[in-house]
Amino acid sequence: MTRPIYILNGPNLNRLGLREPEIYGTTTLAEIESACRNATGDRPLVFRQSNSETELIEWIHEASDEAAGLIINPAAFTFTSMAIMDALKMFPGPLIEFHISNIHRREPMYHNSLVSGVATAVLAGLGAEGYPLAISALLGMIERRE
Repeated sequence: MTRPIYILNGPNLNRLGLREPEIYGTTTLAEIESACRNATGDRPLVFRQSNSETELIEWIHEASDEAAGLIINPAAFTFTSMAIMDALKMFPGPLIEFHISNIHRREPMYHNSLVSGVATAVLAGLGAEGYPLAISALLGMIERRE
């Protein structure tokens, strides 16, 4: 059985399309999920969003047991959550940290990611269109491991 890819999205990403469109664009999370499902091809996809740190940690634990690879957009938790960072350290497969905006072109408080040090790769600033690119990269990483 083919192990799924997990894509986990953090707080406020359920408001994409409405929230600060000058930074995040007008694409909704539902539209992103659809694009991601198209990009995974035959590989199963688990696509989730939560505003809860606890729920995200539980899903990371689940992914550690079940997923072939993980893409996470931790949103604000990127800069504040040692608990999410610690959970991600346990993930045994390829892990991509993803951000819609270029966090390094934003205010200084967005420059210090706790996740980057444990991620296999980081993609930022490509907009919503970057999700399928992250999937393509992740699939390549998984293929090289299998």
